Amino acid sequence: MDKLDSDILAALAADSSTPTALLARRFGVARSTVQARIERLKRKGTIAGFTIKLGDVALARRIKATVLVQVEARASTSVVQRIKAVPEVEIIHSTSGRFDLILQIAAETTGGLDKVLDDIGSIPGVRSSESLIHLSTKLDRSI
Repeated sequence: MDKLDSDILAALAADSSTPTALLARRFGVARSTVQARIERLKRKGTIAGFTIKLGDVALARRIKATVLVQVEARASTSVVQRIKAVPEVEIIHSTSGRFDLILQIAAETTGGLDKVLDDIGSIPGVRSSESLIHLSTKLDRSI
């Protein structure tokens, strides 16, 4: 991957809807060059897809929480499978340390969030959990 590839990735990470013609003008290359680079990056797996990022108005209607989960020994696979079936779970990370899993969940109401937390806590193999409600986002560099 060269500088042009990196520049294209950075521009698309900032706004994946940027037209290839605009990228070509910005980087001083032909539109077909940008298009070929994007296709190659997709084929190689560097670009996995294009998506939208929800704005503050849409996000304001959702209550998010991080859930730290301790799992019984040798129960991790079955616990993760059960958690994957919970639609409010957005992200599952395995981790080292006191907790085995870190989840990001989102619900429309505090009652909905409470139910999801109860559902996760009742999964066989979940030893304990601790939840942290997201109050505001101070920085988001996620791509």
